[in-house]
Amino acid sequence: MHVLIVLAHPDNESFNSQLTVAARSALEAAGHVVTISDLYAAKFDPVEDGRHYGDRLNTQQFVALAEQRHASKNGTLPRDVQLEIEKLEAADLVILQFPLWWHGPPAVLKGWFDRVFVSGHLYNSKMRYETGYFRGKRAIASVTTGAPASAFGPGARGGEMELMLWPIHYSLHYLGFSILAPEYHFEVSGHGYSYSEESENQKRLQANIEDWSKRVAHLDYERTLTFSGWADWAEDGSSKSPN
Repeated sequence: MHVLIVLAHPDNESFNSQLTVAARSALEAAGHVVTISDLYAAKFDPVEDGRHYGDRLNTQQFVALAEQRHASKNGTLPRDVQLEIEKLEAADLVILQFPLWWHGPPAVLKGWFDRVFVSGHLYNSKMRYETGYFRGKRAIASVTTGAPASAFGPGARGGEMELMLWPIHYSLHYLGFSILAPEYHFEVSGHGYSYSEESENQKRLQANIEDWSKRVAHLDYERTLTFSGWADWAEDGSSKSPN
């Protein structure tokens, strides 16, 4: 299996980076090939903009999807975008590793979605959902947060993790990926621990890394989440199921 880990954290000593290293080691030990796309280290530009396109379809107005389709058709996609697409095409499994910032992923990861998920090449009106470009491939989000697990859930102060990750999961589903249940890493910041408790906190986080290492080595045996598909919708896109 070829695995792509997309890392979205600016600190190469962060817990996210440690999780990435641990996942890579576990996967390679199990015989898999691993590629890491470190978005901050690569200085990936997350802002979709006309300046990325040398051969513009319309120089008077920038319409992102139209320019993406034009560049894809003519082989003039930005080089950084083309490299990311090639990594995705080679991968059987994609791991998104990121911290939860303001109830969502860091801007660089959202921008990676905006620029890399190219209209016309990776999806069109017929090639999406269960007929998507990446059907047969799987994806999983590995998410860190400084709050405890008890802070998340219906009505809890941190909100519902499932809702905050829905845009990411549904976007991946849109492109045909099968989605695995996310991995949550709570209380990663260590805030609230006194100096005397630091060693216990480190032990807990190390155990978290070890648990994640064990899981990634066996992801190919896990069931995927369920999403609606073409058979569930009427011609106008509405649900066939009663509310």
